[in-house]
Amino acid sequence: MDLVGGCRAFVSVSETGSFTAGAALARIPQPVASRRIAALERHFGERLFDRTTRRARLTPFGRDVLPSARRLVQLADAMEHDARRARLRPVRVAVPATCGVRELAGLAAEARAQAVRLEFRAAEPAERAALVRTGEVRAALTAVPAEEGVWAVPLGVAGTDLGRVVFLETLRTGRSAAARRRVWIQPEDDVPHVRDRVLRVRDAVGLAPAQVAVAESLTSAVAEVFAAADLLLCSVAQAAELELPWRPIGELEVARGYGVAAALPEDADWLRTAWSEAVGRCLGAAR
Repeated sequence: MDLVGGCRAFVSVSETGSFTAGAALARIPQPVASRRIAALERHFGERLFDRTTRRARLTPFGRDVLPSARRLVQLADAMEHDARRARLRPVRVAVPATCGVRELAGLAAEARAQAVRLEFRAAEPAERAALVRTGEVRAALTAVPAEEGVWAVPLGVAGTDLGRVVFLETLRTGRSAAARRRVWIQPEDDVPHVRDRVLRVRDAVGLAPAQVAVAESLTSAVAEVFAAADLLLCSVAQAAELELPWRPIGELEVARGYGVAAALPEDADWLRTAWSEAVGRCLGAAR
């Protein structure tokens, strides 16, 4: 039986002294209130109300169980209130700083249609995983090798002066340090499975160590691209946002890989499955 519904009708009728008024207080039809109270009486095996009078007068048994019924109704109301608050609480997700605002807004809108409020926190790769461990976010898009990830984002170089394909060995031209073009690795790609592969190619083709370096920030790297005709290791989506031509690297195929870390398996599952396409758009993943 519906114990909470029966107790709610019981409490409402006892407070008003009338089945009709009690039903109105409980926001249910009067016949439904009568049926619920009758079911409650059958469940307990005792009468709750004396029906020999016009008013709904409590029996001695009804007076004894009324306090417990009130507590049960109050607890049920508190639980419903907590559940509503929990549904309104935003789900915080740590994302790469390279995600586009428009794409993140689209993901948030898609989630809102499913009664989920998403909030995003941009962070560097190492920080995103730490935020999950400390409970500051419920989930994070983590940097992993592309072959192990859910999403892969191919990388090439963007710059102001590019051929159809950029071979890093062509950057050896020019003996003076001032004439050497550099390739900047942004903080998002300062992870072993990206950085180390690019550095190995740098050494294999004979570039100077300073010609491939990790930038302090994406902004500082892009400034060097505009000021010194340097190159930025980035995705196609980033290059388009910066209004720069993008080309693949001739000696290397490299990609960012992303997985999901979450405290609860279900939080990771809905990012990987239900919203996989929208997350991929945010990351600039290959379609």
